[in-house]
Amino acid sequence: MTHAFPIGIDQTLLQFFNGSDSLFLDGMMAALTDGLTWIPLYLALLYMVIKNNETMEQIFLTIGCLFLCILLADGMADGIVKPLFARLRPSYDPLVMDHLDLLDTRGTGYSFFSAHAANTMSLAVFLSLLVRDKVFNFFIIAWALLNGYTRLYLGVHYPSDILVGFLWGAVSGLIAYFVWHKVYFKISPGLNYVSSQYTRTGYALSDADVVITVMAFTLICSMVFAIVG
Repeated sequence: MTHAFPIGIDQTLLQFFNGSDSLFLDGMMAALTDGLTWIPLYLALLYMVIKNNETMEQIFLTIGCLFLCILLADGMADGIVKPLFARLRPSYDPLVMDHLDLLDTRGTGYSFFSAHAANTMSLAVFLSLLVRDKVFNFFIIAWALLNGYTRLYLGVHYPSDILVGFLWGAVSGLIAYFVWHKVYFKISPGLNYVSSQYTRTGYALSDADVVITVMAFTLICSMVFAIVG
């Protein structure tokens, strides 16, 4: 089974999002889709979690639920759905690839659904529920959406791959948060924070700002890479 959905709509939408005549955007999208690019962000998130949890049990629970997000999102995408549907990536499909603007980054394996989209959205949803700050939530969701867009730009996924990835990622994040919530309040007191320096879940706004700053710095570095490259 090569195509899981009617290819006409997906192909048309992909051609709209795919590529450009800009070498700068080509370089930037290639950088942003690389998981190594976001290591500083992951370290900043780890810093925020460690700094805003008082006990090792709380820290390990939160980190464990972050891994649960990836296990659910990536496990479903790469472990079950991709082998089941066996949908070729547009960058590998001979019926489609000649109509796309493809860069060197073409991805491996099957297309449906996007593990990139599912993984990033699962983390974004879980962290949004964890931190509960409007500014932080905006940026972390935007980060997930940007990762999905890079896959369309590079021509390694169809829009339906990204959309379903986002949907399953959101479900995975909700499941992980449900697990976190059930366990957290068994090992911790239920505290309400009313200080303007903290979110209502007890996360320091200054630490959330650190994450946002690292995210912005990563984007700037990607722009510089695109210009130099």
